[in-house]
Amino acid sequence: ARGRFKKDETTPVVGDFVEIEVIDEEKKEAVIEKISERKTYIKRPKVANVSQIILVLSIKDPKPDLLMLDKQLAYAEFLGIEPIIAINKIDLSDEYKEIEETYTKIGYKVYAVSAKEPKTVEKLKESLKNNISVLAGNSGVGKSTTINAIFGNNITQEGVISEKNKRGKNTTTDVKLYEIDENSYIVDTPGFSTFEITEIESKDLDKYFREFAEQIENCKYVGCTHIKETECGIKYAIEEGKIDKQRYERFCKIYNELKEREENRW
Repeated sequence: ARGRFKKDETTPVVGDFVEIEVIDEEKKEAVIEKISERKTYIKRPKVANVSQIILVLSIKDPKPDLLMLDKQLAYAEFLGIEPIIAINKIDLSDEYKEIEETYTKIGYKVYAVSAKEPKTVEKLKESLKNNISVLAGNSGVGKSTTINAIFGNNITQEGVISEKNKRGKNTTTDVKLYEIDENSYIVDTPGFSTFEITEIESKDLDKYFREFAEQIENCKYVGCTHIKETECGIKYAIEEGKIDKQRYERFCKIYNELKEREENRW
């Protein structure tokens, strides 16, 4: 990158669209002249222009972490990146159906897959077309095996999944972007699972729970936190079965975590 980017405190990251000037054709050396405006940007790990996040969880070994999933969904909504849920290892248990129903009802795309059964990943594979996708999920949920199931052996033969990943090491900070086919890319970013959503203020968290939007107008008080208030549209909706009670309870946990962090900040 040209030195002037440092003055602007701008650093090119994986996923950036840039204009370059070739310095040495033979050595294939060039400098970045311009960084185009980013449509989306994730700070940790640093990656730009991702259009969708595929949130992978397993139904067993390890068991699904729905609190983490709801944090990830809220963060994706905050970033303006389309989230897709992939429930893996469905060959081990049929308990995935309840999770699938809960999140489909909210309006999320949910794919139930098994790396051992390639046919189950066909619809997920279709969703990658014309997108820059990144996979996120806790260790052991099967992110790499899911990718391998989608693309067969080709993806590993081409080195799309790093050797570091295949050995199960999550210490690397490398972020790599690979072209799957025309206009379709996948981001290989080891360790993209433990991010916290500290960029979201507790008072704004309800904006990033999709099913809350239509119910907030029924809250009696402006700025209702939906925690201690009684005349609350969200709580009414839970009683009417319009909002899943367990997901609301996870909302409360996330809210309290954010609130506590904000209070400790001062």
